[in-house]
Amino acid sequence: MNKRILAGWLMGVMACGMLLGLPLAGVVLNGGAIQTYMEFPPIARYVVHAPFSWWAFAGLGGGIVVVLVPFLRRVIRGEWFRCQAPARHGFPWWGWLGLAAGMTGWLLAWTRFPWFAPLQSFTFSPLWFAYIVVVNALTFRRTGGCMMLDRTRVFAGLFLASAFFWWFFEYLNRFVQNWYYEGIGDLAPWQYFIFATLPFSTVLPAVMGTYELLKTYPDLSAGLDDFMPLRIRHPRRWAAVTVVISALGLAGIGIRPDVLFPLLWLAPLLILTSIQTLAGQDTVLSGMERGGWRRVWLLALSALICGFFWEMWNYHSLAKWIYAVPYVNRFHIFEMPILGYAGYLPFGLECAAIAGLVEMWLRKEKDF
Repeated sequence: MNKRILAGWLMGVMACGMLLGLPLAGVVLNGGAIQTYMEFPPIARYVVHAPFSWWAFAGLGGGIVVVLVPFLRRVIRGEWFRCQAPARHGFPWWGWLGLAAGMTGWLLAWTRFPWFAPLQSFTFSPLWFAYIVVVNALTFRRTGGCMMLDRTRVFAGLFLASAFFWWFFEYLNRFVQNWYYEGIGDLAPWQYFIFATLPFSTVLPAVMGTYELLKTYPDLSAGLDDFMPLRIRHPRRWAAVTVVISALGLAGIGIRPDVLFPLLWLAPLLILTSIQTLAGQDTVLSGMERGGWRRVWLLALSALICGFFWEMWNYHSLAKWIYAVPYVNRFHIFEMPILGYAGYLPFGLECAAIAGLVEMWLRKEKDF
């Protein structure tokens, strides 16, 4: 095992240890009982969230707009609406199969046929396996290649990594309870683990497959190769400070969940990229110091697109999740409050950070 791969494993272990241990440590130091957070399956609802606040909604919404508008203006000025290059290849036969499977899965998910009742709670995974096949087929249609065919080992590795990846978010959600599940029945712990792990395994292949497709449309990120250089002096010092602040925040999410819940989405990215910076490694944010925002933008957009489909297909499904977000839980698009979609933006970068580690471990190089 070369030094680069060994460093990748060590960074992954450090990040995992912090994400797992710090929230529990904070609860213990605050005199709480960790048994509350160890229930499996997680059914009890023990966090009472703050009510909706117009001030919080306006402040958070305004901040999101301020961040996004410069990028939208830049892309539109970069001739976003030009005619795109034509596809180079036909839509493959296996893509048609994926499309047919997805439409069938959608029909079964949103209807309640009596003959399908025993399987009604398990429609989410087929929908997302079909989605993954279709986005790879669309990429193949435009370029003649796709991750599923050209980097099959990495493609398969993303499913395994994705299962572990999303279980971390489920674990962190125990401390803030921003979502909970309905319609899962009375599953034994082992049943819940198996039935949950299967859909969890589709997250990374879906987001990264969408990213590969969006890369074939250069106008979606026009003008972002040379835009707002983000030069940081002494990056390792700032990385160390970020690790400390993120660690303190994670230790507090179970104590002040209504205030610190955004760290559920931000802390994994901040911790992993900061550890990589301290180790002298490239990160998913590398390139921004030279004004290269294209990758960041497309990753965020990829996760947002997947998020739209996640929320849409969840809406009329029997087994589904419901959101309980403090201060801003209003104006829903499907089950998600509208400002909650902003969480998908950093999530896309987290997906790429983990996918990059998988790529390094399996291929000893990066294609993401």
